Amino acid sequence: MKPRVGRPTDDYADVPDMFRSLAGLAEHSDAYQRKHEEIVTRCLPLADNVARHFDRRGEDLEDLIQVARVGLLNAVNRFDPEKGASFLGFAVPTMMGEVRRHFRDHGWSLHVPRAIRDRHAQISRATAELTQELQRAPTAGELAAELGIDREEVVESLIAADAYQPQSIEAPLSHGDQESKHVSDLLGNEDPALEHVTNREAVRPLLANLPLRERTVLELRFFKGMTQSQIAAQIGVSQMHVSRILSDTLRYLREQMA
Repeated sequence: MKPRVGRPTDDYADVPDMFRSLAGLAEHSDAYQRKHEEIVTRCLPLADNVARHFDRRGEDLEDLIQVARVGLLNAVNRFDPEKGASFLGFAVPTMMGEVRRHFRDHGWSLHVPRAIRDRHAQISRATAELTQELQRAPTAGELAAELGIDREEVVESLIAADAYQPQSIEAPLSHGDQESKHVSDLLGNEDPALEHVTNREAVRPLLANLPLRERTVLELRFFKGMTQSQIAAQIGVSQMHVSRILSDTLRYLREQMA
């Protein structure tokens, strides 16, 4: 099964050769600049698809396209083909991370507690650094080790980040095409959604499949900032029962994302 990234990856099959040509040119030469611009132009549809994935969330699509294109430029500047990684596997999380930072700075829901917002900011910075180092999106475990925090805290941050307007990974990226493209098409076989923390959408299908009680407890705890005792009073169970629900549900999410 071929990996897909917005458009069929065959459409970008020439990009690795373009990078190899770029590597053979003097960095500040006119030929280098032309080849560099050619690579960026070649991949603009990919950036635009990433931006469309975040459409209808309160930000102008044209602004999001510009932000995603900045992410594409960063990916082209930082990509090292000698490390053997896929450019698409590196560029897509880089562009999505750039757009997420834009939303983090402009669009956080007021329901998300400040401590969780701050932790998410740390995770976002670490994600960008590890993506550059690993030439792929880091796993939740790798982020936890980098930041010296529990993996559960990384998963909590992913859940909190869902305070943005939710969108399924199966939501269409574009309209009017004969062949429907979906958010999952961006990820491809080399970069599966359930394995990478930069793909916040990995959490959403898991949350959608949770029983109503477990989903409600998570929403009250991480989106409304309620304590376990407050949640217990709200849903009519003991605080110990709430603690057990949280522990079991977070363990389930960690296992599914492992």
